[in-house]
Amino acid sequence: MNDMTPFQTTLKDWESDQEVRWCPGCGDYAILKAVQRTLPELGCNPSNTVFVSGIGCSSRFPYYMSSYGFHTIHGRAPAFATGIKLANPNLDVWLVTGDGDGMSIGGNHTMHMIRRNLNCQIMLFNNEIYGLTKGQYSPTSRTGTTSPTTPGGSVDRPMLPCAFALGAGARFIARGFDVSKNLPEVLKAAHRHQGAAFIEIFQNCIVYNKDVFEDFAAPKGAEARQLWLKNGEPMLFNGGTQGITLDIDALILKVVDVVDGDWQAAGVIVHDITNRSVAHMLVEMPFGPFPMALGVIYDDPRPTYETAVLEQDARMNEGKSANLAKLLAKGQTWTVEPAGPDL
Repeated sequence: MNDMTPFQTTLKDWESDQEVRWCPGCGDYAILKAVQRTLPELGCNPSNTVFVSGIGCSSRFPYYMSSYGFHTIHGRAPAFATGIKLANPNLDVWLVTGDGDGMSIGGNHTMHMIRRNLNCQIMLFNNEIYGLTKGQYSPTSRTGTTSPTTPGGSVDRPMLPCAFALGAGARFIARGFDVSKNLPEVLKAAHRHQGAAFIEIFQNCIVYNKDVFEDFAAPKGAEARQLWLKNGEPMLFNGGTQGITLDIDALILKVVDVVDGDWQAAGVIVHDITNRSVAHMLVEMPFGPFPMALGVIYDDPRPTYETAVLEQDARMNEGKSANLAKLLAKGQTWTVEPAGPDL
């Protein structure tokens, strides 16, 4: 995401000396390794990289990265990340959050960081449950989810993180899942993007929401349930035998069969990562009738927040010199004389 001279590192250079402490089998382990493997390929420098997190299982992430890191307070990681980036725009900032931390108590902070378009990577681990606090339902839990706080099953309609981000003005939206071999490529695309890059990563909570994503993430039959999007390529899945088309009259997406590989005759649309309208449709496709849309869904950069702030500062400081004494004397001032000897 930042212009920098490629730095030679290996996976080991990114592993900290801290014992990784997540539940055995947690999807966070796979995400951690994917990030540690990807950063050397990006030429990142540990001394120029910062991981910022809030509170939750995902937020232990900075401890396990041999770089700079901040484990902050619940839902407020975006505020810390914004301050860090403004203080030193050359830093490569990664924000790690979860569906509770980022979409509930921190939803307002997440929204405004995305709206401002801070130049950073936002990894939202979505396990559709509160893992750290013992399995309560979260903003992304599916209707019917039973938990200590919804013993009869959740009646809420779950929120869609990518739809939330698009609504907040995000210029980059992507999806992956913890054990996917394609996750590193998604992370690389996010890092190349100039601006707030939002990545929803489906993550298996082995204790409180085990295998909730098996309906699309299980290796067996995955081709029929996953739509991996690539810019400039037709939206095909199920081994190329099915695809996604746009019903022009109803302005909705539909699944169509592809005969003999002729996707054009079937009306399958080509993925355009700059098409915001189709991106909205893709993130809201109901799984079951449709496959799960994965990969880079939307990518259309615009000027970043810290660039605008720095340019504004430069304009306001043009022709001025720093003078602290003059600043302190500005406006109404008075002098307190020392007390005389008779007092």
